Amino acid sequence: MASEDSIDRRRRVLLGTGGAVILSAALRPAGIWAQGAKMAIGVIGSGHIGGTIGSLWVKNGHRVLFSSRHPDELKELVAGLGHLAQAGTVEQAIAFGDALLIAVPYKALPDLGKDYGAALKGKIVLDACNSTTARDGAELTDEVNKNGIGLTSQKYLPGTRLVRAFNTMNYKIFASEANRPDPKLAIPIAGDDAQAVRIAAGLVRDAGFDPVTVGKLADASRFQMGAPGFGQRVTAAELKQKLNLAP
Repeated sequence: MASEDSIDRRRRVLLGTGGAVILSAALRPAGIWAQGAKMAIGVIGSGHIGGTIGSLWVKNGHRVLFSSRHPDELKELVAGLGHLAQAGTVEQAIAFGDALLIAVPYKALPDLGKDYGAALKGKIVLDACNSTTARDGAELTDEVNKNGIGLTSQKYLPGTRLVRAFNTMNYKIFASEANRPDPKLAIPIAGDDAQAVRIAAGLVRDAGFDPVTVGKLADASRFQMGAPGFGQRVTAAELKQKLNLAP
């Protein structure tokens, strides 16, 4: 066990290099969070989906670092959310987050995995990305349609504890339906790591929705674009019925 002196030295080094952003993640035992505890969340891609879901988490009490290729463009978003929100680079978001939300054009995933693979390893990642031919190219979209989007995302983000989530609806629906009176809007999720799925489910609830675990990453194809679970503005009970899941 580290001594108090060594912990203090680590804290001083982190703070002295701008590490206030990553201090909580550095000192917390990996993979351990109390049920209902507030987290540090990094958002990669802070456009419509990332900005909307990240803002809902801030309002619930989570600390969120919004990132993009142009962090200065996020100043207005962050200023309107108060002290729990901040803006930064992708590197800072990855280091900051106990969990990450990735909401970028699907064609960006391969490079994201190559450029930040070491930093992303072992991270809980909520993947909200969708692939379309017009934007991402036929080759990548064909791969998604052939192998399923969950397995394809895991291929390009190897070593992450990936959970598919927040990919099925327009951001305007997320913004208007969050925290509505029960029954809440259902959000399908899928992942291979049981603990990551539990944490993702908690974050779905904290954003104001009702998570529905569809299965493993291979089962995420059931709610990718064009599949029966995509675009379903329904309750959890209704979604389970549509996807033939146990009540």
